[in-house]
Amino acid sequence: MTVTTGEKAPHTLTIERTIAAPRSIVWQCWTDPTLLQQWFCPSPWKVPEADFDLCPGGRMNTVMAGPDGERFDNQGIWLEIVPETRLVFTDAFTEGYMPTAEPFMTGTVDLSDLPNGSTRLYGEARHGTAEQKQKHLEMGFVDGWTASTAQLATLAEQLSKGETS
Repeated sequence: MTVTTGEKAPHTLTIERTIAAPRSIVWQCWTDPTLLQQWFCPSPWKVPEADFDLCPGGRMNTVMAGPDGERFDNQGIWLEIVPETRLVFTDAFTEGYMPTAEPFMTGTVDLSDLPNGSTRLYGEARHGTAEQKQKHLEMGFVDGWTASTAQLATLAEQLSKGETS
Protein backbone atom coordinates (compact mmCIF):
# COMPACT_ATOMS: atom_id res chain seq x y z
CA MET A 1 0.00 0.00 0.00
CA THR A 2 1.18 3.49 -0.82
CA VAL A 3 0.17 6.80 0.73
CA THR A 4 1.54 10.05 -0.73
CA THR A 5 1.01 13.76 -0.55
CA GLY A 6 0.23 13.92 -4.29
CA GLU A 7 2.33 15.88 -6.67
CA LYS A 8 -0.36 15.67 -9.38
CA ALA A 9 -2.59 18.25 -7.75
CA PRO A 10 -1.88 20.74 -4.99
CA HIS A 11 -3.33 20.02 -1.57
CA THR A 12 -4.03 16.38 -2.44
CA LEU A 13 -3.37 13.25 -0.40
CA THR A 14 -3.41 9.90 -2.19
CA ILE A 15 -3.69 6.26 -1.28
CA GLU A 16 -3.20 3.16 -3.37
CA ARG A 17 -3.85 -0.44 -2.33
CA THR A 18 -4.13 -3.80 -4.01
CA ILE A 19 -7.09 -5.82 -2.77
CA ALA A 20 -7.25 -9.56 -3.43
CA ALA A 21 -10.89 -9.49 -4.47
CA PRO A 22 -12.78 -8.72 -7.68
CA ARG A 23 -13.58 -5.10 -8.46
CA SER A 24 -17.34 -5.76 -8.24
CA ILE A 25 -16.96 -6.76 -4.58
CA VAL A 26 -14.72 -3.80 -3.70
CA TRP A 27 -17.32 -1.56 -5.37
CA GLN A 28 -20.06 -3.15 -3.31
CA CYS A 29 -18.06 -2.48 -0.11
CA TRP A 30 -17.92 1.20 -1.05
CA THR A 31 -21.54 1.62 -2.17
CA ASP A 32 -23.57 -0.60 0.17
CA PRO A 33 -23.99 1.42 3.39
CA THR A 34 -24.19 -1.74 5.52
CA LEU A 35 -20.84 -2.95 4.17
CA LEU A 36 -19.22 0.49 4.37
CA GLN A 37 -20.12 0.60 8.06
CA GLN A 38 -17.90 -2.45 8.60
CA TRP A 39 -14.65 -0.91 7.36
CA PHE A 40 -14.80 2.88 6.80
CA CYS A 41 -13.25 3.93 10.17
CA PRO A 42 -10.12 2.48 11.72
CA SER A 43 -10.96 0.34 14.75
CA PRO A 44 -11.84 1.06 17.54
CA TRP A 45 -13.84 3.80 15.77
CA LYS A 46 -17.11 2.72 14.16
CA VAL A 47 -19.62 3.93 11.58
CA PRO A 48 -22.97 3.35 13.30
CA GLU A 49 -24.88 5.18 10.55
CA ALA A 50 -24.47 5.42 6.79
CA ASP A 51 -27.21 6.75 4.54
CA PHE A 52 -26.70 6.88 0.77
CA ASP A 53 -28.65 7.88 -2.30
CA LEU A 54 -26.22 6.53 -4.89
CA CYS A 55 -26.62 9.06 -7.70
CA PRO A 56 -24.93 12.33 -8.60
CA GLY A 57 -26.24 14.90 -6.15
CA GLY A 58 -27.50 12.15 -3.84
CA ARG A 59 -26.58 12.02 -0.19
CA MET A 60 -23.48 10.35 1.22
CA ASN A 61 -23.99 10.78 4.94
CA THR A 62 -22.04 8.93 7.61
CA VAL A 63 -21.57 9.12 11.35
CA MET A 64 -18.20 8.24 12.82
CA ALA A 65 -18.21 7.29 16.49
CA GLY A 66 -15.21 6.99 18.76
CA PRO A 67 -14.64 4.65 21.70
CA ASP A 68 -14.99 7.53 24.21
CA GLY A 69 -18.33 8.78 22.95
CA GLU A 70 -17.01 11.05 20.19
CA ARG A 71 -19.43 11.57 17.32
CA PHE A 72 -18.73 13.15 13.95
CA ASP A 73 -21.66 13.64 11.58
CA ASN A 74 -20.44 13.83 7.99
CA GLN A 75 -22.89 15.07 5.41
CA GLY A 76 -22.05 15.21 1.75
CA ILE A 77 -23.03 14.13 -1.71
CA TRP A 78 -21.88 11.98 -4.57
CA LEU A 79 -20.62 14.05 -7.49
CA GLU A 80 -19.76 11.29 -9.97
CA ILE A 81 -20.54 7.60 -10.13
CA VAL A 82 -19.16 5.33 -12.84
CA PRO A 83 -20.36 1.84 -11.88
CA GLU A 84 -17.61 -0.40 -10.56
CA THR A 85 -14.99 2.12 -11.71
CA ARG A 86 -15.14 5.57 -10.08
CA LEU A 87 -16.72 7.42 -7.16
CA VAL A 88 -16.37 11.12 -6.44
CA PHE A 89 -17.87 12.59 -3.28
CA THR A 90 -17.61 15.81 -1.29
CA ASP A 91 -18.66 17.50 1.91
CA ALA A 92 -18.81 20.87 0.11
CA PHE A 93 -22.51 20.22 -0.56
CA THR A 94 -25.33 18.30 1.04
CA GLU A 95 -28.15 16.58 -0.81
CA GLY A 96 -29.70 18.79 -3.49
CA TYR A 97 -26.39 20.64 -3.95
CA MET A 98 -26.90 22.77 -0.86
CA PRO A 99 -23.55 24.42 0.01
CA THR A 100 -22.00 23.67 3.39
CA ALA A 101 -20.50 26.32 5.63
CA GLU A 102 -17.06 24.73 5.97
CA PRO A 103 -16.18 22.33 3.16
CA PHE A 104 -13.16 20.16 3.92
CA MET A 105 -12.47 17.84 1.03
CA THR A 106 -13.50 16.09 -2.15
CA GLY A 107 -12.69 12.40 -2.38
CA THR A 108 -12.14 10.23 -5.41
CA VAL A 109 -11.94 6.46 -5.60
CA ASP A 110 -10.83 4.73 -8.79
CA LEU A 111 -10.99 0.95 -9.10
CA SER A 112 -9.32 -1.12 -11.79
CA ASP A 113 -8.74 -4.79 -12.47
CA LEU A 114 -5.34 -6.37 -12.00
CA PRO A 115 -4.27 -9.41 -14.06
CA ASN A 116 -4.47 -11.79 -11.09
CA GLY A 117 -8.14 -11.06 -10.33
CA SER A 118 -7.30 -8.49 -7.68
CA THR A 119 -8.38 -4.85 -7.65
CA ARG A 120 -6.26 -1.72 -7.62
CA LEU A 121 -7.80 1.01 -5.46
CA TYR A 122 -6.49 4.52 -6.03
CA GLY A 123 -7.96 7.28 -3.92
CA GLU A 124 -7.45 10.98 -3.50
CA ALA A 125 -8.46 13.44 -0.79
CA ARG A 126 -8.45 16.85 -2.45
CA HIS A 127 -8.41 19.94 -0.25
CA GLY A 128 -8.97 23.59 -1.09
CA THR A 129 -5.99 24.84 0.89
CA ALA A 130 -2.62 23.70 2.17
CA GLU A 131 -3.96 24.23 5.70
CA GLN A 132 -6.86 21.82 5.14
CA LYS A 133 -4.48 19.23 3.74
CA GLN A 134 -2.18 19.66 6.75
CA LYS A 135 -5.17 19.35 9.12
CA HIS A 136 -6.14 16.08 7.42
CA LEU A 137 -2.60 14.78 7.88
CA GLU A 138 -2.67 15.81 11.55
CA MET A 139 -6.05 14.08 11.97
CA GLY A 140 -4.30 10.84 11.01
CA PHE A 141 -4.90 10.47 7.27
CA VAL A 142 -1.93 8.14 6.77
CA ASP A 143 -2.57 5.78 9.69
CA GLY A 144 -6.35 6.07 9.40
CA TRP A 145 -6.59 5.30 5.69
CA THR A 146 -3.94 2.59 5.99
CA ALA A 147 -6.05 0.90 8.67
CA SER A 148 -9.39 1.52 6.95
CA THR A 149 -8.29 0.17 3.59
CA ALA A 150 -6.79 -2.86 5.35
CA GLN A 151 -10.24 -3.44 6.88
CA LEU A 152 -11.78 -2.93 3.43
CA ALA A 153 -9.37 -5.48 1.94
CA THR A 154 -10.19 -8.03 4.65
CA LEU A 155 -13.95 -7.59 4.17
CA ALA A 156 -13.75 -7.74 0.36
CA GLU A 157 -11.55 -10.83 0.49
CA GLN A 158 -13.97 -12.55 2.89
CA LEU A 159 -16.92 -11.69 0.66
CA SER A 160 -15.10 -12.95 -2.43
CA LYS A 161 -14.59 -16.30 -0.68
CA GLY A 162 -18.25 -16.45 0.33
CA GLU A 163 -17.46 -15.84 3.98
CA THR A 164 -19.65 -13.57 6.07
CA SER A 165 -18.39 -11.08 8.60
